[in-house]
Amino acid sequence: MSALMQETSTLTDRYQTTVPTSVRKQLGLNKGDKLVYRSDEDGRVYLENAEAAHRDPALGPFLDLLAADMAANPGRLRPLDPDMMAQIRELVGDDDIDLDAPLDPDED
Repeated sequence: MSALMQETSTLTDRYQTTVPTSVRKQLGLNKGDKLVYRSDEDGRVYLENAEAAHRDPALGPFLDLLAADMAANPGRLRPLDPDMMAQIRELVGDDDIDLDAPLDPDED
C-alpha cells in the first residue's frame, strides 16, 4: 500500500486557501481549474480536479487497450472505405463535426 500524502494549508479570513504545489501536481491542476469536494459518512473530504471527476473511468483503460493493440498489430489498421464513410455521413447528416473539439459534459 502506498503512503498517504499529507500537506497543510491555512484558511484566510475569507475562507480561501492555496492548494499546495504537490497537490496541484498530483491532480494536474492549472490556474482557473475547478475543484470538486466529496465527503463520506466518516467526515473525510476528498479533493478532485473537476475535469477528471467527470471523466468516464472506463474510457482511459479502453483507449490504452486500443493503443496497445494498434502498436502490436499495425497490419490490422485499415483506412475507412468510401462505403463506410457514406454510412457515417448518413448517421451524422449535415452536421459539421470537429473530432478535435472537447465533448460537452451536458450533452448525452
